[in-house]
Amino acid sequence: MIMSRIEARSPEDAETTGDLVDLLLDGLPAEAVLTDSDVTASYANDMASFCPAGTPAVVVLPRTVEQVQHVMRTATALRVPVVPQGARTGLSGAANASDGCVVLSLTKMDRILEINPVDRIAVVEPGVINAALSRAVGEHGLYYPPDPSSWEMCTIGGNIGTASGGLCCVKYGVTAEYVLGLDVVLADGRLMSTGRRTAKGVAGYDLTRLFVGSEGSLGIVVRAVLGLRPKPPEQLVLAAEFSSAAAACDAVCRVMEGGHVPSLLELMDRTTVKAVNDLAQMGLPESTEALLLAAFDTTAPAADLAAVGALCEAAGATQVVPADDVAESELLLQARRLSLTALEAVKGVTMIDDVCVPRSRLAEMLEGVDRIAEKYRLTIGVVAHAGDGNTHPTVCFDAADPDESRRARESFDEIMALGLELGGTITGEHGVGVLKKEWLAREIGPVGLEMQRAVKQAFDPLGILNPGKLF
Repeated sequence: MIMSRIEARSPEDAETTGDLVDLLLDGLPAEAVLTDSDVTASYANDMASFCPAGTPAVVVLPRTVEQVQHVMRTATALRVPVVPQGARTGLSGAANASDGCVVLSLTKMDRILEINPVDRIAVVEPGVINAALSRAVGEHGLYYPPDPSSWEMCTIGGNIGTASGGLCCVKYGVTAEYVLGLDVVLADGRLMSTGRRTAKGVAGYDLTRLFVGSEGSLGIVVRAVLGLRPKPPEQLVLAAEFSSAAAACDAVCRVMEGGHVPSLLELMDRTTVKAVNDLAQMGLPESTEALLLAAFDTTAPAADLAAVGALCEAAGATQVVPADDVAESELLLQARRLSLTALEAVKGVTMIDDVCVPRSRLAEMLEGVDRIAEKYRLTIGVVAHAGDGNTHPTVCFDAADPDESRRARESFDEIMALGLELGGTITGEHGVGVLKKEWLAREIGPVGLEMQRAVKQAFDPLGILNPGKLF
């Protein structure tokens, strides 16, 4: 129904497109409206594989809230779809263009408006780069924990749209836990504020949380109030090698059951370890079936590492190496940071899943991925935020080989099915986008899907905001 309302006035029509550009230019500077087809094509998609992307009619790069409002009023008047974008580092196709749409790139709205050490908040525009915010608040002795792997490139708006996570989630949680309030431009151009600046607040429905993870389908985030923490001490890291993935997962369970709170607890399977060795000659033992990395940013990290090291040994670790200082810790983490680059080098193209399962079933997940890799005759490496059960099975394939590409997609779907069978979810931090929308329906069921569509209808009755995503 929503799509039919858009199609009633197709933006592919030349006259409509001309009207669109003219009306946009009434409220935007000429340099903010891009119409050259070679340029607009470069905004068509994010970093996900197997996700169709359309041809945008125009790309708009606003710098102010008022300009975003103008774009949405224009789009509503002409019934033109709008696809919000950040840095397009996403992995689900959530930022992919649809035919004839306005791509609304928010990268130029990149100001940090306020850092308040007393209230422990930052107020930012959506185009602020995650790493830039982290460094800025660090100068005030504060810490913004969410740290996706793409933190040097990804934007806060994109992080909010996909409810992204990162390496520190085991201790500090995901983006949703740090978004206190939002300014949002709705589909018809109205500006709405949600949430608060205060440490506490429970007035009305929690609309702030509703927008986090909505992938631009309910409104355009133009300003965010983010919670901050005091900057923790530098973390120390421990590396533990195991002769089986099951033993490494057992160690994870022992660490969590023991009440330890690591700042990082990451796992790399043998395929990933080999890929990193091949890429960077790091000298990791070829006999390693799984590598577990644990870190603590407490006041006595060495004692915490010793306790976790003992648990790893009890679970069957063949070697445990605690770092003595921050520099050695960074060396130990280098292998984890190279994981996805190394796996991409195996075949040139990867599909990165982000299935999350209960920690107690992590071993079953890794064993199942091994079976799927064998069944489809593919290389599938797994890196995992093991402390919260968030696995990243990464399918390596040759995109120029049609049969291998087919097997890659089928294996990807089978991995998601396995995650659901184990009581997990199809996405822990990457979002649904185009890639997983059929699986969202399977996970939440028909009643859940009906309610989510009702929410979408309430905020976007014409269906112009990021159509074709989520469901």
